[in-house]
Amino acid sequence: MPYLQDERPVDMVFNPLGVPSRMNVGQIFESSLNKQTANPWIFEPESPGKSRIFDGRTGDPFEQPVIIGKPYILKLIHQVDDKIHGRSSGRYSRLTQQPLKGRAKKGGQRVGEMEVWALEGFGVAYIIQEMLTYKSDHIRARQEVLGTIIFGGRIPTPEDAPESFRLFVRELRSLALELNHFLVSEKTFQLNRKEA
Repeated sequence: MPYLQDERPVDMVFNPLGVPSRMNVGQIFESSLNKQTANPWIFEPESPGKSRIFDGRTGDPFEQPVIIGKPYILKLIHQVDDKIHGRSSGRYSRLTQQPLKGRAKKGGQRVGEMEVWALEGFGVAYIIQEMLTYKSDHIRARQEVLGTIIFGGRIPTPEDAPESFRLFVRELRSLALELNHFLVSEKTFQLNRKEA
C-alpha cells in the first residue's frame, strides 16, 4: 500500500471515478475538513487539500498529489432474511398491466435495459420474450400461457400488441399524433404494415 510522508500506510484507496456516479462528494469534503486541526486554513492554492504519497514498493513519490483524510465508513447491517423476495404471481398495475414493484406490495423484480442486454449476450431470446411479454404486460398472452401450463400444449406466439404499447399509442393520440408506419385498429390493436 502507498504510505504518507510520515510513513503511515494508507488503509483504503478509492477510485475518483466512483465519486460522480455515487454522488458522494461530501466524503471528499469530510476528508479535507478532518485535516483542519493541523492547518489554520483548509484551502491551499498550490495543492488544495491534497498531499503527496509514496509508492509502497519502490518508495518513489507519485506524480500527482491526492486527497488524504479520515472518512467515516459505517458497516450496514443487512440480513438476507430481510432482503430476499420472490414472486410467482400477484397483482398488476391497472394502468400499465405490469407487475407491481416493491417487496411490500409483493411485486416483481424490474428487468431493465442492462439486464436485457446481459441476457442478449447469452443468446436466450425465448427467455427475454417470456419476461417482456408473458410475464409482463401482455394480458391475453398471460392468460393463454396459464391455460397452456394447466392443460398442456404449446405456448402460442402473441399476435396483438402488449398493454404498454397500447398505452403509448393512446398517449400519442392524446397529443394529436398518429403512427404513420403502422395501422393500429382501436378494437384489437392488431398491427398491420402499410403497403408501399
